[in-house]
Amino acid sequence: MPPPSSIDLDRFRERADRFIAELDEEYYRHYAGLKDTLDLAAIYERYSDLTDLEQANALGEMADGDWGIRELWRFASEGYLGELTREQSEKVAELEASLEAEVDGEKVPFRMLRPTIANEPDRDKRERLDRTRVELTAEHINPLYLEGVDVVRRAVGELGAPDYTELYRRFGFRLDELASQCRALLDSTESLYEESADKLFRARIGVGLAEAKRWDVLRSFRAPQWDEQFPEDRMLPALEATLSDLGIDLRSQQNVELDIEQRPKKSPRAFCAPIEVPGRVVLVIQPMGGADDWRALFHEAGHTEHYAHVSPDLPVEAKRLGDVSVTEAWATLMEHFLLEPRWLSRRLDFPRPEEFAAEAATGSLYLLRRYCAKLLYELEFHGATELDEKAMSSRYVELLGDALKIEPSPTDYLGDIDASFYVTGYLRSWALQSQLRNHFRERFGSDWFANREAGSLLRELWGEGHRLNADELLADVTGEELEMDAFAESLREQLR
Repeated sequence: MPPPSSIDLDRFRERADRFIAELDEEYYRHYAGLKDTLDLAAIYERYSDLTDLEQANALGEMADGDWGIRELWRFASEGYLGELTREQSEKVAELEASLEAEVDGEKVPFRMLRPTIANEPDRDKRERLDRTRVELTAEHINPLYLEGVDVVRRAVGELGAPDYTELYRRFGFRLDELASQCRALLDSTESLYEESADKLFRARIGVGLAEAKRWDVLRSFRAPQWDEQFPEDRMLPALEATLSDLGIDLRSQQNVELDIEQRPKKSPRAFCAPIEVPGRVVLVIQPMGGADDWRALFHEAGHTEHYAHVSPDLPVEAKRLGDVSVTEAWATLMEHFLLEPRWLSRRLDFPRPEEFAAEAATGSLYLLRRYCAKLLYELEFHGATELDEKAMSSRYVELLGDALKIEPSPTDYLGDIDASFYVTGYLRSWALQSQLRNHFRERFGSDWFANREAGSLLRELWGEGHRLNADELLADVTGEELEMDAFAESLREQLR
């Protein structure tokens, strides 16, 4: 296939934009509970030219240091792999929406098992719920994951790379540097994590870290004792007031839709669907109340405002592709308002805000260590010459168990892997938002989240979309280099 001309590239960009829009619409309708099935086949068929192997390889030959072309190459390659595993993805989504667990005579939809575990005060019942989740996963879902893994491992060679990890290095992912920072961070935060997690588990579920099991984790971080401070009916008003303080009128944003309707099959977690960027961005929430629900809402609101403010003049690689660490940083920045004692007091007239913020910081430290271990595991998983199921499930338990001091289920060794090394997006985003937050505090004061000038700067940066990656954005705003320990240091400050 000859190299694409500039006209070919412009057409590719236009069709890529439409392809992603249709996919996001389909994902939105399914996970918002508007349709039972996730029907991707017809969409992939209409845009099959974008995910063709020859197209992907032709873009790869052109990339050679050009960021935009490299992003189109990555998009085409991921699309090629996504088409090959589309059938498995559809079946997994259908099973997750249709499977039911029966525990103690009660039927629980599969997607509601984790929320049910989080809301269950009885420890023995939490264990039964988790064991049922594990059994259903092993019987119905893992075989499909294995099929998909096998397909991807064969197809990566067709994209010119010896393995999945090397493919992403060629896409510009600095995997080895990030892994090195993760190892150092796991070492430097171990004693802090053990002390703070032990304290939190004892306070919330009555057992220390050494006795805690995986079915206790969701309950511990659910924090039902704080529910009264995070009522369902104040979620959206608090979000609207927070955005208003920054100079943003959520209700008047014509390009933002709020999907707050209750539906039986709607995902229990808030999510953002950037169907048109920036023309139609949907914030989906099924409000249930509680701190975790509030965090999810504010996180997805961060994505929503980012995509809603992106300049419409940017090419698709800057509007929809690029470094996901950037949009995840904006999401986490807004989510972490709930770790700000001054924000808690301002928005919720919150009693003991420092106590809640410290507990929330422990949860963030848990996630940070979990994702550090996840990256190390995924690098081993994708770098293995052959997939040894027993060895990899054991390695998954070893790496995550050592990081968290709580043994995960070996059954989750497949489902816990995110495509496209998305784990790096979260890790880098946490560093980026920490360093940006420090900059906002220094420039606008400790109440920067209620400062119109800070809001103006946010909107300006949001308008850049993904034109800059996380490293470039941080250097442009602060002159600093991205450091994973910046997030850890912010947590240390709250836990001292």
